[in-house]
Amino acid sequence: MRIIQTVFRLILFFAFTLLHAYVFWRSASVPFLMRHISIKGLGGIALGLWVLLFLGLFWGHHRTGLLAETLEFCGMNWLGILLLAFSFLLAVDVLTGFGFFFRRLAPVLRGWALLIAGLLSVVAIFQGLRPPVIEDYEVRLSQLPADMDGTVVVAISDTHLGSLLGKDWLAGVVDRVNALRPDMVVFLGDILEGYGSSHEDLIPVFRRLSAPLGVWAVPGNHESYGNYHRAVRLMQKAGLHVLINRFKEIQPGFIVAGVEDLTTFRRRGIMGDQVKRTLRGRPPGTTILLSHTPWQIEAAAAAGVGLMLCGHTHGGQLWPFGYLVRLVYPMIAGEYRVDGMTVIVCRGTGTWGPRMRLWHPGEISRVTLHRAR
Repeated sequence: MRIIQTVFRLILFFAFTLLHAYVFWRSASVPFLMRHISIKGLGGIALGLWVLLFLGLFWGHHRTGLLAETLEFCGMNWLGILLLAFSFLLAVDVLTGFGFFFRRLAPVLRGWALLIAGLLSVVAIFQGLRPPVIEDYEVRLSQLPADMDGTVVVAISDTHLGSLLGKDWLAGVVDRVNALRPDMVVFLGDILEGYGSSHEDLIPVFRRLSAPLGVWAVPGNHESYGNYHRAVRLMQKAGLHVLINRFKEIQPGFIVAGVEDLTTFRRRGIMGDQVKRTLRGRPPGTTILLSHTPWQIEAAAAAGVGLMLCGHTHGGQLWPFGYLVRLVYPMIAGEYRVDGMTVIVCRGTGTWGPRMRLWHPGEISRVTLHRAR
């Protein structure tokens, strides 16, 4: 799996290099820039930022310490800025026929495209660095035991704990969750990020979480990118009840089930209805299903699940790329109803890659359960 990820990251880096070349090629035609920066100077800036991107993606991400954190933060945020600049420059090129039409106006429009991308990058970094907000949901379940009416479930997704989001950031999230006085806490995958850190320092922070019905978790795709079994063992040592293709009746008539990340199944070439297999044989009552990826939703509804909690999409994280994410994950963020079942997709408590979000900050989902009359 590590070899596959290395190849995947090399392919991504090659694609980012092409974007990098395109952005600076178009920047070289902007009159304002050319009046203040020579071609050699612009080339030097391009080379320096390209090296920064490489170091952030391949070196900083795999290590801990101030230097690694700084390189990853700067390199990944430059990637976010690059993507925004590419989007606006490409839009200008499409509108002007790549400069064939409006030849005098096109370079000026490219300058405005870079300015808008820069301003939106500032907004995105501010949003990405903001603490996650609390999003409230009210869900009515027909089979919820009467004595559990008003139960509060707090869902956390995509924390990506590693060199950028570490112990101090997690401590802030734990304090906010505990202040909500939840009955149950669930982690919806992609909890851990990075390969160089043992994450042992996170265990005492996780153990500060307090919930009478327990703290539950399912793995995400990023847990499988590193040492999967070590990640699961660490979650268990941290007091998280990890559900991997199994269910647990935590009170009579109240079942929580968890499925392994469905994209991981697909990468392994394993086909089939994993959700249906996981739910088979469970006792009657209300079932909450935890699934990192919002797939096989109709199967969960057909199996009688009352509430499905998911993450993975980050809500698109950085506009306008949410439109591409929707092509694969139509349920990208928020609350949905499918065949009588409620689906809630958390847009992510942390970030992956750039510490940037456009337009919405990270989310902690507070779900209050009510017995349907």
